[in-house]
Amino acid sequence: MLRRKPTRLELKLDDIEEFESIRKDLEVRAGPAEAAAAAAAMALGADHKSREQMINDRIGYKPQPKAGGRAAHFGTFEF
Repeated sequence: MLRRKPTRLELKLDDIEEFESIRKDLEVRAGPAEAAAAAAAMALGADHKSREQMINDRIGYKPQPKAGGRAAHFGTFEF
């Protein structure tokens, strides 16, 4: 595999303004109740499980629970 030198990314004022405008549009569309609830959860420092759940919801990941205990994994070498 060929490696190339890292590319330098620069954050410009136009990029920041565009991000802020899109974020405000999304907050308006989502409704004030959801925005306030999300802001309150972030401000309160929600526990690790709910933060993980929020991330999973945002990226669309739905983890499947593992079946059984250690006995179910005996033949698969997944201890």
